[in-house]
Amino acid sequence: MKEAKVRLYVEHPLGAGQSIPLDRDQAHYLFGVMRLALGDQILVFNGTEGEWRAEVVKAGKRAGILACVKQTKPLQMPPDLWLIFAPIKKARTDFIVEKAAEMGAARILPVTTHFTNSERIRQDRLQAHAVEAAEQCGGTYVPEVTDLQKLDRLLADWPKDRQLMFCDEAEVGSAKRLGTVAGEKWAILIGPEGGFSDAERTRLHAHAQTHVVSLGPRILRADTASVAAMTLWQQALGDWQ
Repeated sequence: MKEAKVRLYVEHPLGAGQSIPLDRDQAHYLFGVMRLALGDQILVFNGTEGEWRAEVVKAGKRAGILACVKQTKPLQMPPDLWLIFAPIKKARTDFIVEKAAEMGAARILPVTTHFTNSERIRQDRLQAHAVEAAEQCGGTYVPEVTDLQKLDRLLADWPKDRQLMFCDEAEVGSAKRLGTVAGEKWAILIGPEGGFSDAERTRLHAHAQTHVVSLGPRILRADTASVAAMTLWQQALGDWQ
């Protein structure tokens, strides 16, 4: 039996003997790009029922069918961690979403701030990047990428049981680090390329659930800061311990 090397996210129930219909794009990828054929096996997941080994039972240019054989991994949920960031240039925004999915964010929330450079996103395209990241990294869960919203509105409706790690570029070089804080629900906030306004910073510092941190002695680009902040959080409070 050949080892299954291809992983595919599917929006379909999974279980022993379950048939999985493939749409045109999936069929093109598996049979046109990856050159799979009848009898070949791949790994599939749907974000709720773990990972399964499946066999190709019908292959065509525009459609196909897989059949679930055996579960290979149970569902592994990430920590209840949100990543909140202001969109930047297209490729760098894609990078933030991909790395957030790889590193264990449960939800990814693009926001507009006073100095946000990009006022629009393609939510469906960013969600597709999160799916691709989960396929590549072996994850069994795909984080939701929400539509763009205003930071002010998000803070106004902030849940009282969720802590907020605020990565404030004004604290560069300070000794402020993330300590051990009670609570399983968290969010990380990364600012835009232009930083936070004085009004935003004042509001965030006064927020009851805010924990202000420094990301070191240098100001990081927004995409770099996202990875650095998630690394710090995962090592201190997440599932990397």
